[in-house]
Amino acid sequence: MMTAVLGATGYAGYELVRLLLRHRMLKTPLLLSREGEGASAGLDELYPALRGDQPLPLQPFSWALLEKRKVKILFLATPHELSRDVAPEAVERGIRVVDLSGAWRLKDPVNRAVYGFTDKDAAAAARWDKDAVYGLPELHRDEIPKAKLLANPGCYATSVILGLAPLAKAGLIDRRAGVVCDCKSGVSGAGKKPSAKTHFVEVAGNFSAYSVFGHRHTGEILEQTGLRGPELTFTPHLLPIPRGILSTLYARLAKKAAPEQIEKLYRDAYSGGGCVRLFGHGALPQIQYSLYTNYCDIGFQLSPDGKRLTVVTCLDNLMKGAAGQAVQNMNLMCGWEEKEALS
Repeated sequence: MMTAVLGATGYAGYELVRLLLRHRMLKTPLLLSREGEGASAGLDELYPALRGDQPLPLQPFSWALLEKRKVKILFLATPHELSRDVAPEAVERGIRVVDLSGAWRLKDPVNRAVYGFTDKDAAAAARWDKDAVYGLPELHRDEIPKAKLLANPGCYATSVILGLAPLAKAGLIDRRAGVVCDCKSGVSGAGKKPSAKTHFVEVAGNFSAYSVFGHRHTGEILEQTGLRGPELTFTPHLLPIPRGILSTLYARLAKKAAPEQIEKLYRDAYSGGGCVRLFGHGALPQIQYSLYTNYCDIGFQLSPDGKRLTVVTCLDNLMKGAAGQAVQNMNLMCGWEEKEALS
Protein backbone atom coordinates (compact mmCIF):
# COMPACT_ATOMS: atom_id res chain seq x y z
CA MET A 1 0.00 0.00 0.00
CA MET A 2 1.18 3.52 -0.75
CA THR A 3 1.34 6.21 1.91
CA ALA A 4 2.52 9.80 1.74
CA VAL A 5 4.01 12.12 4.35
CA LEU A 6 3.64 15.88 4.16
CA GLY A 7 6.05 17.53 6.59
CA ALA A 8 8.68 14.81 6.75
CA THR A 9 11.56 17.15 7.56
CA GLY A 10 10.56 17.77 11.19
CA TYR A 11 11.52 15.54 14.10
CA ALA A 12 8.15 13.73 14.21
CA GLY A 13 8.13 13.50 10.41
CA TYR A 14 11.56 11.90 10.38
CA GLU A 15 10.51 9.33 13.01
CA LEU A 16 7.39 8.59 11.01
CA VAL A 17 9.33 7.95 7.80
CA ARG A 18 11.79 5.72 9.66
CA LEU A 19 8.88 3.56 10.88
CA LEU A 20 7.10 3.47 7.51
CA LEU A 21 10.28 2.30 5.77
CA ARG A 22 10.41 -0.80 7.99
CA HIS A 23 6.69 -1.60 7.68
CA ARG A 24 6.16 -4.91 5.89
CA MET A 25 2.80 -3.92 4.37
CA LEU A 26 3.95 -0.65 2.78
CA LYS A 27 5.83 0.58 -0.23
CA THR A 28 8.45 3.30 0.19
CA PRO A 29 6.38 6.34 1.20
CA LEU A 30 5.94 9.37 -1.00
CA LEU A 31 7.64 12.30 0.73
CA LEU A 32 6.14 15.70 0.08
CA SER A 33 7.52 19.16 0.73
CA ARG A 34 5.42 22.16 1.65
CA GLU A 35 5.35 25.29 -0.46
CA GLY A 36 8.47 27.32 0.17
CA GLU A 37 10.54 24.42 1.54
CA GLY A 38 12.13 23.51 -1.75
CA ALA A 39 12.72 19.96 -2.91
CA SER A 40 16.39 19.89 -3.88
CA ALA A 41 17.63 17.76 -0.99
CA GLY A 42 16.34 14.29 -0.25
CA LEU A 43 15.26 13.34 3.25
CA ASP A 44 18.19 10.90 3.40
CA GLU A 45 20.52 13.87 2.87
CA LEU A 46 18.89 15.84 5.68
CA TYR A 47 18.88 12.75 7.92
CA PRO A 48 21.80 10.47 6.90
CA ALA A 49 20.54 7.76 9.27
CA LEU A 50 17.84 7.05 6.65
CA ARG A 51 20.32 6.30 3.88
CA GLY A 52 19.74 2.93 2.26
CA ASP A 53 19.32 1.23 -1.09
CA GLN A 54 16.59 3.61 -2.23
CA PRO A 55 16.82 7.42 -2.43
CA LEU A 56 14.22 9.39 -0.50
CA PRO A 57 13.49 12.46 -2.62
CA LEU A 58 11.28 15.27 -1.34
CA GLN A 59 8.75 16.23 -3.99
CA PRO A 60 6.52 19.32 -4.10
CA PHE A 61 3.03 18.61 -2.82
CA SER A 62 0.33 18.24 -5.47
CA TRP A 63 -2.99 16.41 -5.62
CA ALA A 64 -2.11 15.13 -9.08
CA LEU A 65 1.00 13.44 -7.67
CA LEU A 66 -0.97 11.76 -4.88
CA GLU A 67 -3.49 10.49 -7.41
CA LYS A 68 -0.79 9.26 -9.79
CA ARG A 69 0.97 7.34 -7.00
CA LYS A 70 -2.37 5.93 -5.74
CA VAL A 71 -1.84 7.14 -2.18
CA LYS A 72 -4.31 5.57 0.27
CA ILE A 73 -3.22 7.24 3.53
CA LEU A 74 -1.78 10.73 3.88
CA PHE A 75 0.13 11.60 7.05
CA LEU A 76 0.18 15.28 7.93
CA ALA A 77 3.14 16.34 10.09
CA THR A 78 2.33 19.95 9.37
CA PRO A 79 1.38 23.16 11.17
CA HIS A 80 -2.19 23.12 12.49
CA GLU A 81 -3.44 25.71 10.01
CA LEU A 82 -2.14 23.79 6.99
CA SER A 83 -3.76 20.58 8.24
CA ARG A 84 -7.10 22.44 8.48
CA ASP A 85 -6.80 23.23 4.77
CA VAL A 86 -5.41 19.96 3.43
CA ALA A 87 -7.26 17.27 5.41
CA PRO A 88 -10.84 17.95 4.25
CA GLU A 89 -9.86 17.97 0.59
CA ALA A 90 -7.83 14.79 0.98
CA VAL A 91 -10.83 12.99 2.46
CA GLU A 92 -13.07 14.33 -0.32
CA ARG A 93 -10.59 12.81 -2.80
CA GLY A 94 -10.87 9.41 -1.12
CA ILE A 95 -7.58 9.57 0.79
CA ARG A 96 -7.64 8.72 4.49
CA VAL A 97 -5.74 11.14 6.71
CA VAL A 98 -3.70 10.68 9.88
CA ASP A 99 -3.02 14.19 11.18
CA LEU A 100 -0.23 14.66 13.72
CA SER A 101 -1.10 18.31 14.38
CA GLY A 102 -3.72 19.69 16.76
CA ALA A 103 -6.06 20.69 13.93
CA TRP A 104 -8.81 18.12 14.53
CA ARG A 105 -8.36 16.86 18.09
CA LEU A 106 -10.94 18.98 19.87
CA LYS A 107 -14.72 18.76 19.75
CA ASP A 108 -15.59 21.63 22.08
CA PRO A 109 -15.32 25.03 20.33
CA VAL A 110 -14.29 26.60 23.64
CA ASN A 111 -11.27 24.29 23.86
CA ARG A 112 -10.52 24.69 20.15
CA ALA A 113 -10.47 28.49 20.43
CA VAL A 114 -6.88 28.37 21.73
CA TYR A 115 -5.73 27.70 18.15
CA GLY A 116 -7.63 30.62 16.61
CA PHE A 117 -8.40 28.77 13.38
CA THR A 118 -9.68 30.73 10.36
CA ASP A 119 -11.08 28.17 7.92
CA LYS A 120 -11.49 28.75 4.19
CA ASP A 121 -14.52 26.45 4.16
CA ALA A 122 -16.19 26.84 7.54
CA ALA A 123 -18.94 24.31 6.79
CA ALA A 124 -16.50 21.56 5.83
CA ALA A 125 -14.32 22.32 8.86
CA ALA A 126 -17.32 22.12 11.19
CA ARG A 127 -18.29 18.76 9.71
CA TRP A 128 -14.84 17.30 10.23
CA ASP A 129 -14.50 18.82 13.69
CA LYS A 130 -17.46 16.61 14.52
CA ASP A 131 -16.49 13.47 12.57
CA ALA A 132 -12.72 13.29 13.13
CA VAL A 133 -11.71 10.39 15.37
CA TYR A 134 -9.40 11.05 18.32
CA GLY A 135 -6.66 8.50 17.75
CA LEU A 136 -5.84 7.18 21.19
CA PRO A 137 -6.09 3.42 20.50
CA GLU A 138 -6.31 2.38 24.12
CA LEU A 139 -9.51 4.43 24.48
CA HIS A 140 -11.03 4.51 20.97
CA ARG A 141 -10.13 1.16 19.46
CA ASP A 142 -13.61 0.54 18.03
CA GLU A 143 -13.82 3.89 16.23
CA ILE A 144 -10.36 3.99 14.64
CA PRO A 145 -10.78 1.28 11.93
CA LYS A 146 -13.59 3.29 10.33
CA ALA A 147 -11.88 6.69 10.55
CA LYS A 148 -11.47 8.78 7.42
CA LEU A 149 -9.81 11.62 9.32
CA LEU A 150 -7.84 10.58 12.38
CA ALA A 151 -6.52 13.16 14.84
CA ASN A 152 -3.33 11.88 16.42
CA PRO A 153 -3.23 12.96 20.10
CA GLY A 154 -0.74 15.37 21.59
CA CYS A 155 2.28 14.00 23.44
CA TYR A 156 1.53 15.52 26.85
CA ALA A 157 -2.14 14.69 26.42
CA THR A 158 -1.37 11.03 25.75
CA SER A 159 0.76 10.74 28.88
CA VAL A 160 -1.88 12.36 31.09
CA ILE A 161 -5.03 10.80 29.59
CA LEU A 162 -3.70 7.25 29.78
CA GLY A 163 -2.75 7.85 33.41
CA LEU A 164 -6.11 9.33 34.44
CA ALA A 165 -8.70 7.66 32.20
CA PRO A 166 -9.21 4.44 34.24
CA LEU A 167 -9.64 6.46 37.44
CA ALA A 168 -12.04 8.91 35.83
CA LYS A 169 -14.14 6.18 34.23
CA ALA A 170 -14.45 4.36 37.57
CA GLY A 171 -15.47 7.58 39.35
CA LEU A 172 -12.55 7.27 41.76
CA ILE A 173 -11.27 10.82 41.45
CA ASP A 174 -12.39 13.28 44.12
CA ARG A 175 -13.13 16.04 41.67
CA ARG A 176 -13.68 18.61 44.40
CA ALA A 177 -10.02 18.27 45.36
CA GLY A 178 -8.89 18.58 41.74
CA VAL A 179 -6.10 16.82 39.87
CA VAL A 180 -2.56 18.15 39.47
CA CYS A 181 -0.58 17.09 36.39
CA ASP A 182 3.11 17.95 36.69
CA CYS A 183 4.60 17.12 33.27
CA LYS A 184 8.11 17.34 31.87
CA SER A 185 9.27 16.94 28.26
CA GLY A 186 12.48 16.86 26.29
CA VAL A 187 13.29 19.68 23.87
CA SER A 188 12.20 17.87 20.70
CA GLY A 189 8.61 18.34 21.87
CA ALA A 190 8.95 21.99 20.83
CA GLY A 191 9.58 20.99 17.21
CA LYS A 192 12.56 21.46 14.92
CA LYS A 193 12.20 25.18 14.27
CA PRO A 194 14.76 26.91 16.52
CA SER A 195 13.80 29.55 19.04
CA ALA A 196 15.49 31.47 21.82
CA LYS A 197 13.82 29.25 24.43
CA THR A 198 15.09 26.00 22.88
CA HIS A 199 18.64 27.21 22.19
CA PHE A 200 21.27 24.93 23.77
CA VAL A 201 22.57 27.75 25.96
CA GLU A 202 19.08 28.31 27.40
CA VAL A 203 18.18 24.64 27.91
CA ALA A 204 21.39 22.89 28.99
CA GLY A 205 21.72 22.81 32.75
CA ASN A 206 18.32 24.43 33.13
CA PHE A 207 14.75 23.38 34.00
CA SER A 208 11.73 25.60 33.42
CA ALA A 209 7.93 25.69 33.44
CA TYR A 210 5.98 27.19 30.56
CA SER A 211 2.43 27.77 29.23
CA VAL A 212 1.02 27.62 32.77
CA PHE A 213 -2.82 27.56 32.57
CA GLY A 214 -2.55 27.99 28.80
CA HIS A 215 -1.11 24.90 27.12
CA ARG A 216 -2.88 23.69 23.99
CA HIS A 217 -3.08 20.10 25.21
CA THR A 218 -5.28 21.07 28.15
CA GLY A 219 -8.48 20.77 26.11
CA GLU A 220 -7.61 17.23 25.03
CA ILE A 221 -7.15 16.16 28.63
CA LEU A 222 -10.46 17.68 29.67
CA GLU A 223 -12.42 16.18 26.79
CA GLN A 224 -10.97 12.70 27.09
CA THR A 225 -11.16 12.39 30.88
CA GLY A 226 -14.44 14.24 31.46
CA LEU A 227 -12.83 16.63 33.95
CA ARG A 228 -13.91 20.26 34.02
CA GLY A 229 -11.46 23.13 33.69
CA PRO A 230 -11.34 24.14 37.38
CA GLU A 231 -10.70 20.51 38.36
CA LEU A 232 -7.42 20.29 36.39
CA THR A 233 -4.06 21.92 37.00
CA PHE A 234 -1.70 21.01 34.16
CA THR A 235 1.81 22.47 34.16
CA PRO A 236 4.37 21.50 31.48
CA HIS A 237 8.11 21.84 31.98
CA LEU A 238 11.10 21.75 29.64
CA LEU A 239 13.78 19.20 30.49
CA PRO A 240 17.38 19.60 29.23
CA ILE A 241 17.21 16.28 27.30
CA PRO A 242 16.42 15.60 23.62
CA ARG A 243 13.28 13.48 24.03
CA GLY A 244 10.94 11.77 26.48
CA ILE A 245 8.08 12.78 28.79
CA LEU A 246 7.52 12.06 32.47
CA SER A 247 4.15 13.05 33.93
CA THR A 248 3.43 12.93 37.64
CA LEU A 249 -0.32 12.98 38.33
CA TYR A 250 -1.66 13.74 41.81
CA ALA A 251 -5.25 12.84 42.74
CA ARG A 252 -7.32 12.42 45.88
CA LEU A 253 -9.67 9.47 45.72
CA ALA A 254 -13.41 9.67 46.25
CA LYS A 255 -13.24 6.59 48.45
CA LYS A 256 -10.52 4.62 50.19
CA ALA A 257 -8.78 2.06 47.99
CA ALA A 258 -6.18 -0.67 48.29
CA PRO A 259 -3.17 -1.00 45.99
CA GLU A 260 -4.56 -4.25 44.57
CA GLN A 261 -7.75 -2.46 43.53
CA ILE A 262 -5.87 0.30 41.73
CA GLU A 263 -3.62 -2.18 39.93
CA LYS A 264 -6.60 -4.27 38.83
CA LEU A 265 -8.33 -1.14 37.56
CA TYR A 266 -5.42 -0.33 35.26
CA ARG A 267 -4.90 -3.92 34.13
CA ASP A 268 -8.58 -4.29 33.26
CA ALA A 269 -8.55 -0.98 31.38
CA TYR A 270 -5.53 -1.84 29.23
CA SER A 271 -5.85 -5.60 28.82
CA GLY A 272 -7.35 -5.41 25.33
CA GLY A 273 -4.12 -4.70 23.51
CA GLY A 274 -2.44 -1.39 22.82
CA CYS A 275 0.89 0.01 23.89
CA VAL A 276 0.66 0.46 27.66
CA ARG A 277 3.06 -1.23 30.06
CA LEU A 278 1.94 -1.38 33.68
CA PHE A 279 4.27 -1.37 36.66
CA GLY A 280 3.24 -2.76 40.02
CA HIS A 281 2.46 -0.68 43.10
CA GLY A 282 5.49 1.39 44.06
CA ALA A 283 7.43 0.47 40.90
CA LEU A 284 7.63 3.77 39.05
CA PRO A 285 8.67 4.15 35.39
CA GLN A 286 11.50 6.34 34.18
CA ILE A 287 12.02 8.15 30.89
CA GLN A 288 14.94 5.91 29.93
CA TYR A 289 12.73 2.80 29.91
CA SER A 290 10.36 4.05 27.20
CA LEU A 291 12.77 5.94 24.93
CA TYR A 292 12.62 4.84 21.26
CA THR A 293 9.62 2.58 22.01
CA ASN A 294 5.90 3.07 21.39
CA TYR A 295 4.99 2.28 24.99
CA CYS A 296 3.43 4.46 27.62
CA ASP A 297 4.69 3.14 30.95
CA ILE A 298 2.42 3.61 33.97
CA GLY A 299 3.19 3.12 37.66
CA PHE A 300 1.60 4.36 40.86
CA GLN A 301 2.03 4.79 44.58
CA LEU A 302 -0.95 4.84 46.96
CA SER A 303 -0.64 6.64 50.28
CA PRO A 304 -0.96 4.58 53.52
CA ASP A 305 -4.41 6.06 54.18
CA GLY A 306 -5.62 4.79 50.78
CA LYS A 307 -6.95 8.21 49.74
CA ARG A 308 -4.06 9.89 47.91
CA LEU A 309 -2.76 8.48 44.66
CA THR A 310 0.32 9.47 42.67
CA VAL A 311 0.49 8.10 39.13
CA VAL A 312 3.67 8.37 37.04
CA THR A 313 3.61 7.90 33.27
CA CYS A 314 6.51 7.95 30.81
CA LEU A 315 6.65 7.87 27.03
CA ASP A 316 8.79 8.95 24.10
CA ASN A 317 7.22 12.16 22.78
CA LEU A 318 8.31 11.36 19.21
CA MET A 319 7.01 7.77 19.34
CA LYS A 320 3.90 7.12 21.44
CA GLY A 321 3.53 10.89 21.62
CA ALA A 322 3.60 11.36 17.83
CA ALA A 323 4.95 9.16 15.01
CA GLY A 324 4.71 5.76 16.70
CA GLN A 325 1.12 6.38 17.71
CA ALA A 326 0.35 7.52 14.14
CA VAL A 327 1.62 4.19 12.81
CA GLN A 328 -0.28 2.31 15.53
CA ASN A 329 -3.42 4.10 14.36
CA MET A 330 -2.72 3.34 10.70
CA ASN A 331 -2.33 -0.35 11.56
CA LEU A 332 -5.76 -0.36 13.20
CA MET A 333 -7.30 1.59 10.32
CA CYS A 334 -6.04 -1.02 7.87
CA GLY A 335 -6.80 -4.10 9.97
CA TRP A 336 -3.14 -5.01 10.45
CA GLU A 337 -1.33 -6.20 13.56
CA GLU A 338 -1.36 -3.22 15.92
CA LYS A 339 2.36 -3.18 16.68
CA GLU A 340 3.62 -3.80 13.13
CA ALA A 341 6.86 -1.81 12.60
CA LEU A 342 6.77 -0.65 16.24
CA SER A 343 8.73 -3.40 17.96
